[in-house]
Amino acid sequence: MAVVGNHAQALALAARTYGIPAHVVMPAISTPSKIEATKGYGAEVIFSGSTAQEREAVAAEVENRTGAVFVPPDFHPDIILGQGTTALELEEQVQELIEKDVTLSIHHKTPGDANGPGIPSRSINAQGSSSRKGFGQLDAVITPLGGGGLLSGVATALSGTGTLVFGAEPSFEGADDGRRSLASGKHITNVNSLTIADGLRTHMKYIPWTVISNREKVRGVFSVSEEQILQAMKLVLERMKVFVEPSAVVGLAVCLYDEDFRALVEKEGGEEGWDVGVVLSGGNTTVEAITKMFSVTEKRAERAAGKVDSHGERKAEDVPG
Repeated sequence: MAVVGNHAQALALAARTYGIPAHVVMPAISTPSKIEATKGYGAEVIFSGSTAQEREAVAAEVENRTGAVFVPPDFHPDIILGQGTTALELEEQVQELIEKDVTLSIHHKTPGDANGPGIPSRSINAQGSSSRKGFGQLDAVITPLGGGGLLSGVATALSGTGTLVFGAEPSFEGADDGRRSLASGKHITNVNSLTIADGLRTHMKYIPWTVISNREKVRGVFSVSEEQILQAMKLVLERMKVFVEPSAVVGLAVCLYDEDFRALVEKEGGEEGWDVGVVLSGGNTTVEAITKMFSVTEKRAERAAGKVDSHGERKAEDVPG
């Protein structure tokens, strides 16, 4: 296979579990953490150039040399359907959470409402049917978009459920090929970007494109800047205490910072808004990489570490944490 990150490590582990040799083609620019993790699961790592064409050429050579079967990360139907189970797990988790605390959904009734506390609000149309989906069902799900396997899988799993599906990409150096493809109606097949969201440095593949270009399955794709990705990552690290890589948080960054997406939610969700499920797709990074991404001036770093006070003065105090 030619891939980095989750897919590489998953197949390396699966191959080791079943005693099968695994040969993983990774761009030489891949982060050390991804390379070492893949090797740690027993795979042979073969390096390639950074473009899709270079990776595929090396993968073909490995196939010829070893007789191995190529397992693509994002465009085989079985892989797409497997990644779509993310949506099923998310739905189950949401249902469990809301069963325990209905106030987690913005659609719950407030204590002053006629139905009483915790009773789902439903409007009835002229035909006598409810205009709302099942209580506890997400209004929308947003996932990162690189090769398109995850987004097309989630869109397939949620097709016909009433839950809208969106994709999120980095905009840096044209990495938002999915958004641009939808805008032009033409599938873009080449991306050369060094976005910090390194798991998304690839173009959307053809089979995912056939799903993602269907507006009945994917409502839209939005993109965010490098700084917006970093701010979303900082929020997850500091507030949620969850270790994530930049690629994982592009969907959250869209929810927080993309004005077009926020306007859509306001227009269609009204005063209530939407319950949105955000897929955080991986944690393939290191402390060293994160430190470099968030490098600041010495003065700001000392303030963040609590070594100087808000006035910039260095003081040692006997204060409990």
